Amino acid sequence: MPRSRRTTVQAPTSRGRGRDRHGRGIRSSATGPFLPPLRTRVDTFDMTIASTVDYLRMVWPAELADVSFEVAAGPLNVIPGVGVARYAVDARERRITFFRLPIQRLSGLHRDDEFHQRMVIESCVFRGVAELLGKDPWDLAPDRFRHF
Repeated sequence: MPRSRRTTVQAPTSRGRGRDRHGRGIRSSATGPFLPPLRTRVDTFDMTIASTVDYLRMVWPAELADVSFEVAAGPLNVIPGVGVARYAVDARERRITFFRLPIQRLSGLHRDDEFHQRMVIESCVFRGVAELLGKDPWDLAPDRFRHF
């Protein structure tokens, strides 16, 4: 018996974020409803920058009142003879931009854990603010390092 040449065209299916796969229902988050969402490296980096900036604004309120702090993925160019910048200070506009990828990936840590990563990020914030204010990074918070 000859087959009919008539073909049926099915409507395209929507493959959105919460698609129903094989009748199992919409997918849930990876952590489930009772656990907090996972922290990403970007979130950790942003929180570290924000907490360090908040601390420095408490110590130097008048000097840092009009300074804006920004986070970018990376610099637009490489500085010849120096390499990739970790931060950029614009004294005229009172702005410091921190570059996340060079700080996280090019730091060369001797121990790659969360504590040492946070120390590298904080040191970049201290160095950027010190460069803007014309001070030594150790002079920004002298009492913070006197534990003895």
